[in-house]
Amino acid sequence: VIKKEGSCVFDLFGSLSSTMGVDLGTANTLIYTKENGIIVREPSLVARHKKTGRILAVGSEAKQMEGRTPDFLETLHPLRDGVIADFDVTAAMLRIFLKKALRGRKFVQPTLVVSVPCGVTAVERRAVIDAATQAGARDAYLIEEPLAAALGADMPVREAAGNMVVDLGGGTTEVAVISMGKIVLSRTLRLGGDALDESLVQYIRRQYNLMISPAMAERMKMEIGSLAESTQPQAMEIRGRDLLTGLPKPLAINQNQLLPALYEPLREIIDVVKTTLEMTPPELASDIMDRGIVLTGGGALLRNLDRVMARDTGMPVRIAPDAPLCVVLGTGRAARNFNSFRRKNHPAKSHK
Repeated sequence: VIKKEGSCVFDLFGSLSSTMGVDLGTANTLIYTKENGIIVREPSLVARHKKTGRILAVGSEAKQMEGRTPDFLETLHPLRDGVIADFDVTAAMLRIFLKKALRGRKFVQPTLVVSVPCGVTAVERRAVIDAATQAGARDAYLIEEPLAAALGADMPVREAAGNMVVDLGGGTTEVAVISMGKIVLSRTLRLGGDALDESLVQYIRRQYNLMISPAMAERMKMEIGSLAESTQPQAMEIRGRDLLTGLPKPLAINQNQLLPALYEPLREIIDVVKTTLEMTPPELASDIMDRGIVLTGGGALLRNLDRVMARDTGMPVRIAPDAPLCVVLGTGRAARNFNSFRRKNHPAKSHK
């Protein structure tokens, strides 16, 4: 289940080591410790001085600055589409998050179990390992995101039966069929919650000549976003810049008006789910018909997504409990049983 990259280093201070699960996501980074559960849950965002490159804030503090910084500051998303876009900034951000997770315990170099999308290249996998070790980890292992999500959702993945999980993250969507603890089929679509936000930004611009921020689009998606029309639609007021006058302008909008902007990118996700089902061996497909498709990730919480996917695929669909936390809970489960996982997947060998 867990895949090791690179060499394993003999640790003279093994008693001081700690194993943590890390969901290094495009939108958020979460860290799980065996002692305290989820101890870090922060936006994957960094505020940096443009000229000096000095990092001034990370996580929630940087999120408060987004769209409000003076000219000499910039806010960066160091991960794009589920992979590292800026290595140095990612390593610096992860170092700060690890320090927070360790809560002042010095001389502790944790071993990390980090989730990665199934579709990443060898170079991208290596970048995650290098960023983790540069951030202060003693060692790092990788686990595929949909497998971690399935573990976190308490799906019976060890059984000789088909399980399908659809993990809708900020930068990617992972579709996987799992049996006997292994991924049988998987598809990675570099489209997630960020793409929905961008679709809303463009839709409001085209339809209402109003430029809104990605943060406002995300708020719209979370508060009134839905994939089904309502006879009594929820509404909210949004604010942006009028493209005709250049002045700030409020706009009242309801969930039915947003439906076309949300359905367009999600139709692509549903098409990938249908294609994966078509490629699934008949026996496993029969199991999935009985057990249903399980939705995880923050995108799973979009209203009526489960109903629309069930209608379009003909399969039962359910949302996992604590859907946004399934990946980090799965990495945490791997971290809690780390010796067992490592022994099963990496036979004992001598260390240099």
